[in-house]
Amino acid sequence: MLGIMLFFTVAVAPTVFKVLPQEWSSKYVRAFFPKYYIFLGLFTCLAAFLVEGYVNTILLVFCAALFLLSLVVLTPAINRAADSGNKKYFGLLHGSSVIINLLQFVIFIYVLLYE
Repeated sequence: MLGIMLFFTVAVAPTVFKVLPQEWSSKYVRAFFPKYYIFLGLFTCLAAFLVEGYVNTILLVFCAALFLLSLVVLTPAINRAADSGNKKYFGLLHGSSVIINLLQFVIFIYVLLYE
């Protein structure tokens, strides 16, 4: 999960927005993120059942819940803000998604180090 998150953040996203026209990159990102959240959420749930330690289980369930929140609530709100041209609200929502992603990343590192 860490590898997927890091690869998307460092390689895929910057390349998509650099190489593709804005219209295409937006379509790509809108198609990508639901799959990203579903895949990572499901594998985080699986990891929560396989990991040792109560704290690690709770942390992974929390991360899975954040993937679900991002999928069901945050992504549609980000898309609506982008579609309506509300740059301030878009920035706030996108910033929230980045913070959530960073929090999940830190939690995954913690679980790996202290499993």
